[in-house]
Amino acid sequence: MRKPEALPVHLTAPTSRVAFAAAHVVADPYGDNAPGDPAAVDWDATLAFRHHLWELGLGVADAMDTAQRGMGLDWSATRELISRSGVEARAVGGRLACGVGTDQLHTPAATLPDILAAYEEQLTVVEEAGAQPILMASRALAATAEGPGDYLHVYGRLVSQSRRPVILHWLGQMFDPALAGYWGSADLDRATDTVLVLIKEHADRIDGIKVSLLDADREIALRRALPEGVRLYTGDDFNYPQLIRGDEVGHSDALLGVFDPIAVKAAAALHALDAGDLDRYDALLAPTLPLARHLFAAPTYHYKTGIVFLAWLAGHQNHFTMVAGAQSGRSVPHLVELFRLADAAGVLPDPERAAHRMRQFLAVAGVDAP
Repeated sequence: MRKPEALPVHLTAPTSRVAFAAAHVVADPYGDNAPGDPAAVDWDATLAFRHHLWELGLGVADAMDTAQRGMGLDWSATRELISRSGVEARAVGGRLACGVGTDQLHTPAATLPDILAAYEEQLTVVEEAGAQPILMASRALAATAEGPGDYLHVYGRLVSQSRRPVILHWLGQMFDPALAGYWGSADLDRATDTVLVLIKEHADRIDGIKVSLLDADREIALRRALPEGVRLYTGDDFNYPQLIRGDEVGHSDALLGVFDPIAVKAAAALHALDAGDLDRYDALLAPTLPLARHLFAAPTYHYKTGIVFLAWLAGHQNHFTMVAGAQSGRSVPHLVELFRLADAAGVLPDPERAAHRMRQFLAVAGVDAP
């Protein structure tokens, strides 16, 4: 195994890009975290990881899909996560944005007023925590909306009543199949037109839009069509180095799940970008791209399993268990390759510890390891 490069730790946020790492939650290994059970969270370890991100100068995007929203983290635990993270962010001056969704709805027959009320309830929780709202895509809205007009109505109401500019979130169906046809059309060009109508009508109330479609060309086209002052936050875990680097016309900012396991390298790369050292930026992020593409390989929505596996190997938590038993979401061969790629990318801070834990994992899986 390789010894990772010692990188300087910058205690301040990068200046040329706004960067959020979407953070995972640490399960309580002694809790009943079986599928369908309420989430039992190790709050000390979960919040310690957020401090790790803030200490690197990164913002934290919390209560997002990386934290298993819709895949094990129920609304009760999510509400507590938002409140606890808000307290910790205020204590250290850390930047915090949190997901606003509708996942407290448990009926497939939700009406638009039901959906709007659910969004508003969560928006209040996020605002009371002092966090910036991220308006997440809603499964209930995807199932109920009859066309683009319903999306414009719901989002228009939410954007207008938020106390501070919001971040929109366009999550592709590779991350959540229940979101197919979001914004009122399965045709992505028509969906983009709807998004742009919303943003242009409320440009002064929208900080930006996070786009997670894993399509660099489509993201660049949308970025160039945005009104001045509205950011494009890349959620493209396949193409983030080039999108953040940008081109002669502009660049994307970042709100990425992959920044959770590569946080140290990502922070160093962004500070290199601040200094205008593009070669250093490329050299830091290029080795992380094969890791990211394997981590988010289909079925993409199981990427959280790999995120937590890497957090365990890196020493950010003492076990490889997840809420809802999601540690079973990836195969042994997939995680073996993830280990190899993480080593090649230099994101395992203590190779001896990582190797020891990998041997433990393989032994439990019935694999003899040297």
